[in-house]
Parts: sequence; structure tokens; C-alpha cells
Amino acid sequence: MQHTKAVGIWIRVSTDDQARGESPEHHEKRARLYAESKGWQVFTVYHLEALSGKSVMGYAETKRMLADIRGGNITGLIFSKLARFARNTKELLEFADIFNQENADLISLEEAIDTSTPAGRLFYTMVAAMTQWEREEIVSRVVASIPIRAKLGKHIGGQPSLGYKWSGKRGEARELVIDEEFAPVRKLVYELFLKHKRKKTVAKTLNEQGYRTQAGKLFSDTTVTRLLRDSMAKGERRANHTDSMGGKKNYTLKPASEWVITRCPAIISEDLWNKCNNILDQIEKKRIKVGPPTKTLLAGYVVCETCAKKMYVYHQTNSSAYTCSKCKTRIPVEDLDDIFRDRLKDFLLTETSVSEYLEKIDVELQERKNLLFVVSEERKKLKEKADEMVNMRIGGEWNKETFVAHFRPIEERMMQIDNQLPELHADVDFLKMQHINGDTVLSDAKDLYNRWNDFTFEDKRHIVEDITKEIIVGREDIRIRLSHLPTNQARTAEPHPNTKSNQNPVKGQPVLQSGLNRN
Repeated sequence: MQHTKAVGIWIRVSTDDQARGESPEHHEKRARLYAESKGWQVFTVYHLEALSGKSVMGYAETKRMLADIRGGNITGLIFSKLARFARNTKELLEFADIFNQENADLISLEEAIDTSTPAGRLFYTMVAAMTQWEREEIVSRVVASIPIRAKLGKHIGGQPSLGYKWSGKRGEARELVIDEEFAPVRKLVYELFLKHKRKKTVAKTLNEQGYRTQAGKLFSDTTVTRLLRDSMAKGERRANHTDSMGGKKNYTLKPASEWVITRCPAIISEDLWNKCNNILDQIEKKRIKVGPPTKTLLAGYVVCETCAKKMYVYHQTNSSAYTCSKCKTRIPVEDLDDIFRDRLKDFLLTETSVSEYLEKIDVELQERKNLLFVVSEERKKLKEKADEMVNMRIGGEWNKETFVAHFRPIEERMMQIDNQLPELHADVDFLKMQHINGDTVLSDAKDLYNRWNDFTFEDKRHIVEDITKEIIVGREDIRIRLSHLPTNQARTAEPHPNTKSNQNPVKGQPVLQSGLNRN
């Protein structure tokens, strides 16, 4: 069963926007109409009216929005334009990173960015590139400074590992020296592990003998692993080798090329360190069960119509067919791959259908833009006229009755326009997204059939993941549900002679139906 996408609406309207007639209600209605056009459900609205956009991370509504994203209450956020979402570039990059990690979408109506579409996902790609560049710049500066500080004998940060301490006082040149109190314990960790080859046994033995960490805590197998892997004990101190993942114990290793290695006093021999780490490597190899990589192109997308369960290729049975484990419905892998490719050829398209679709969208978009301009200009003139009437009334040139008689029709027309403008904006927003998404997907897809055999398996798999919703295998036919193709295109594409369109296609998800041949 397909669930309706839940989204939030972000409202932050400046004083200048409101002076132009763009009230919070205007922006909310515009966003609601866009959500409605996409078949999405508005879960909540985040109100940040009259709040500065210089930095928005600390606002209560921002925290509520991020909690909803992380909690799965919403999977998308609609706002009028990027400047109304976050003016701070650093915060915008942070938001994009968070949304990408949570598999949620950002929808900016003014810039026509909708990351639920393939074209919009380019936004994430560009933001990720910018973020990576920024991180690399920071890393390069940090990496460059660490060796210099080390050579100068300065403290280069970090809590020293068990058996070591910093000499001198803060602010002075400090060196890493052996801590005579804990160095014997550090050496004992390696000797016990070499003897027992069990991390838990080492931790248990240390605790039973009354040894504790520098923080006064019991040893655990995790602590033992960390100490065994730390090369400081053999005289090599690694710096700039981890990235924090949040929290005191959450981190990941950086690429070895970014590490900075400096010499320090050794507690054990390099030979003892190597022997212990070789044992660790062998233990980890035995415990890590590497799952088989995806060998079939459509794995994860094939569904049995009868049982509504996914069908898999069970390699342990030497099968080369997608099989339903419950009803045993089968279809050969090669046959389904060929059907998928043929449907791309028949559905994705002819040159004519692409150009006709884009031309139609161009015409509709220009018409709505023209109408939006005309109506906006009319409101601007009405506002000027209304202001003039108010000044005449204040100046005593008009009495109350004359003022009301002339002002009321203008006021009523302005209210009509204020109700109409969000709808016109929403139409333009939707058509812009349709055009960008259509241009990107259709232009790239039209020659997929001819280039298909030139692609690597990984490239084909990425394409399948990008455009496929699911492939439903029935007793008599196969229905391929594609995603990210415009509804108009789905309705106008010429069907293959052996393909019949589903009578009730889901909006935005073209459904193709093909005869099924089984072995």
C-alpha cells in the first residue's frame, strides 16, 4: 500500500514581502496548492514571521521542523524561496546535508528546486560538492598546522591514550611522555591478548586484578580493542585520523592519506604490536559475513501480484529466475531484463513525444507567467490608487460617503487578486518543476535503449533505481510502474503493440502492462 507523502510548509516572510502584498497567508496558500498538485499531504506549518533569516538554526520552529524530519513525521519541506528558508549559506548547506541523510526533500518554489525529482536531486549533488570542498579546505588547513605544531613541541590536542600524559602546563610547550603509573597496564593489555587471543578475557583479567582505566572505569572488550589498535604504544601517534559522528564515542576513520603520524616514546615493541593486530585482523575476518552483491538488475523491485511479496533470485538453489517464496510464481531473470529494456524503448520515447511534451509545457508556463504579471501589475496600480484615495480623505478633499463609494470597489478587487495570486504562483511553480524535470529525465531517457548495452551493470542499476517504482508480476502479465515521469507524458506516449496501458494509472507513476512468457 502506497502512503501519501507528508510535508511541512516553512513560512518566513519579510516586511518587504508583506509590503508587496505577499502575506504569510499568501505564501502558505501557494505552498498548499503546490502540495495538492503533487498529491502530498500537508502535515504542519512552521511559522517564523518577523524573525531574522541571518541565522535560523536556533529558533524553536526550526528545532520542531528538524525533529519532525528526523522522526519521520514529514519527508519534505516546501518554502517560497531559498532566501526565505535560510540566508546563511553555511546553514543552508547544513540543512541540505540533514535532509539528504534523512532521505527528505527540499522544495523551493521560486528557484524551481524539488529534490523529490531527478532534476531537483542535482541540488543535493551540488550542495554535497560544496560541502565536501569546504570540509577539504578545513582538513587541509588542520593537516598543515599539525606537523608544524608538533615540531614546535606544542600540544596538538586530544586526550592522551592509556600509558601517556602531557608534560608541562597549558599554554606552554608540551610534550607527550610516558605515564609511569599506567604504562605497565598498557603493556599488559598486549601481553594478555597475545596469550589468550580473546578481548573479553583480557578485559575480565584486568578488572579482576584491580586495574582500571585513567578515568577509573572498568575495562571492556571495546576498550581493549581500541588500545590494541592504537599505534601510539609502538611509538607512532596518529592525528587527524577520525571524524566525529556526534557523541563522545561515535567516530569514523578518515582515509589514511589524511592522517598525520608523529613519533612518540614507545611502550611496547613494534613486533608485539604487529602480532596482536594480526590476530585481531584474523578474528574480524572470521566474524564479518560479507553478503553477496546484487547480481540481478531488477532485484528489490519485483513483486508478486498474488501474494504482494517481493520476488528474489535464490542463488543457493542455482535458480536464474525471480521466485515468490510463497506461491512459487517464477519468471526468468533474462526475460524480465529484456521486457524492462523493451518497455524503455517503447515508453521513453520518440523524439516527437519529447518535443511535443516540452512545447506544451512551455506554452502553458508562458501563459500563466503572462497572466501572473498582468494581475500583479493590476494590484500594484490598485494599491497606488487606494493610497491616493486615503490621502484625499485624510486631506479633507473627500467626505466619508464619497470615499467609501470609490474605495470599496477597489478594496474588493484587491481582495479578489490577493486570493488569485497564490493560485497563479502555484500554477507557475508546478509547471516550472514539470518542465525542468521533464527536460532532464526525458532528454536523458530517449536514447537509453540504444545505449543500454554500453552501460556497466552499476550504471544500469542506478538507472533502474532512479526511474522504477515496482515491477508487478501477475499470472498473465507484468506491470512496470515507473516514477519521476510527467503525468502528461504518461498519458500521451504511444503504447507498444503488445503493451496495454493500465486503466487507472497513479498520478506521476506511469504503469505499463506487458504479456508474460514463463519457462
